[in-house]
Amino acid sequence: MEWHNEPASWERSGDRLVVEADAETDFWRVTKHGFVADDGHFYHREVTGDFTATVEVAGEYDTLYDQAGLMVREDAETWLKCGVEYVDGVQQAGAVVTRGVSDWSKSPLDDEPDSLWIRVERTGATVEVSRSRDGDDYTMIRQATLSDAERLRVGPMAAAPQGAGFRSTFQGFTVDER
Repeated sequence: MEWHNEPASWERSGDRLVVEADAETDFWRVTKHGFVADDGHFYHREVTGDFTATVEVAGEYDTLYDQAGLMVREDAETWLKCGVEYVDGVQQAGAVVTRGVSDWSKSPLDDEPDSLWIRVERTGATVEVSRSRDGDDYTMIRQATLSDAERLRVGPMAAAPQGAGFRSTFQGFTVDER
């Protein structure tokens, strides 16, 4: 696995990855605010064809837009980030699909879970994002067309667009290639 924008501080031990997201980092393209950011942290491996990727994510979310989860990426203009983002004072399960410009969907997690499991299933050009409270029962939160490229990169991502940075922990990251 390798970094796209390695954070100043991170640690990996077994199947556990702890990331201190650097301040003022993000992944975003154009929509509504007109800016482009591609300096968030993404720890990834290359995957060929269809796959299912899963990770459990926990974060010390505190500042607007603190975010941690999974990313699937072809290049700077074609990617998906999904997981937990801190918005309106609560954790939100969400996904951003970017094909030239970013779009965004989110749903509040009113009970502020300690962690959330995120799963991305890729079938052809389609990606399906699901979340789970227990790692067993998943609920789909997004289905979208992403890319028909044979090879994509997938792995944990974190960013802190407005804050001083924050800590997130990823456990049990797996990729099942089909």
